Amino acid sequence: MSTGAIIAIVIAVIVLVAVVTALAAMARRRRLADRREEAHELRREAGLRTAQAENARATADQQAARARRAEVEAEEKAAQARKDRAGADERALEAERVSADARAHHDRAREVDPDSADLGEDEAHALDEREYAGDADSEGREADVGDADGADAVDSRR
Repeated sequence: MSTGAIIAIVIAVIVLVAVVTALAAMARRRRLADRREEAHELRREAGLRTAQAENARATADQQAARARRAEVEAEEKAAQARKDRAGADERALEAERVSADARAHHDRAREVDPDSADLGEDEAHALDEREYAGDADSEGREADVGDADGADAVDSRR
């Protein structure tokens, strides 16, 4: 082969290597640009998801706060209901004591009264009817107030 042909082959090889190197560099730059674009999209999506998570967390915190306030309110109402129930029970016991005291006075009055011919059955019957009507009325109020624990109240007087 001639020297000119060898030089042409060497130049062609150098040009070919330069073209291949340039094409490889361009392909590498294109891959890097594609990866940068993908990373940018991933960061944008991560930011959106972070905002969604923070929004969901804030909503959950608000709901938990509302639930805590409702629980406190329910506990306060239950405490008031227990207090009301205790007051009603005390008044019922006092009414029973006063009723027994009145019955004793009626009995003593019949014993002392020389003109009393009856045995006091009518008076006892009237007192029992009033007492029964009072118990029925208080049971209706107890149903409105309810037991704080949700259990049915048991009336120990019966």
